[in-house]
Amino acid sequence: MLRSHALSWASGIWAYLFASVALANGVFQGVTGEVKAGIGSEAPVDASAGERFRPGTTVTTGANSRAVLRFDDGHAIVLHENTEFRLTGYRFNRDRPQEDSFAAELVKGALRSVTGLIGQRSGNRVSLSVPQATIGIRGADFMVVLVNPAYVSVLKGAVGVTNAAGTVTFDAGTLGTVAAATTLAAPIAASALPAEASAAFGSLSSVAVGASAGSGGASAGTTGAGASAGGGVSATVAAVAAAVAGIASAAGHTVTANHH
Repeated sequence: MLRSHALSWASGIWAYLFASVALANGVFQGVTGEVKAGIGSEAPVDASAGERFRPGTTVTTGANSRAVLRFDDGHAIVLHENTEFRLTGYRFNRDRPQEDSFAAELVKGALRSVTGLIGQRSGNRVSLSVPQATIGIRGADFMVVLVNPAYVSVLKGAVGVTNAAGTVTFDAGTLGTVAAATTLAAPIAASALPAEASAAFGSLSSVAVGASAGSGGASAGTTGAGASAGGGVSATVAAVAAAVAGIASAAGHTVTANHH
């Protein structure tokens, strides 16, 4: 009876852990200062480098804080201080580009986005929403800051800013602004940027965001982009394995958990 309970408990825990890893689609590559993450109504918890996250996760940064998020297709997001970011949808399978999707929302603050494999091969499947518009990402390295209105700076590639008024495309080396969801985006000179936006752009552009060695190498969206299971998950798996072995030993049997 004890062996039966041990096997049942072990199977349930392993299934939960590895299902969680399979659902995870990105990793906190770097965390500086106060960075918290949570899903839905869950209370947000401190985020640590190496921890993985999945769609539905909201990440917030405090004052003088920063987070670098790396997704399984190599896409990188750098979050500026006092920022709230939500990953609303993500799907990546190296061998099935028709299933690609990346959807996120910048609620407040500022970020930098560097396209991964999804954006390089399926640009129309990558979007970032801000209160004033939706930004379609076309193989781009760009930044956006919300200081009411929103400001966009494109470092490489191009982005399309779309709202009820229409779509405006901004190419590399250009700056744009969009005041409201009913106002067409427009180019702007660097000299016209407010100090807060200029400072955020300067800080974000200074972050070294190189392509991960595993960029585009993920299979079924579970590995790659330098985002293997984070230390927190690995440690938990090891602890569960030890607990399972202990329970089985007490029952006079050995349980071997195989992870492929």
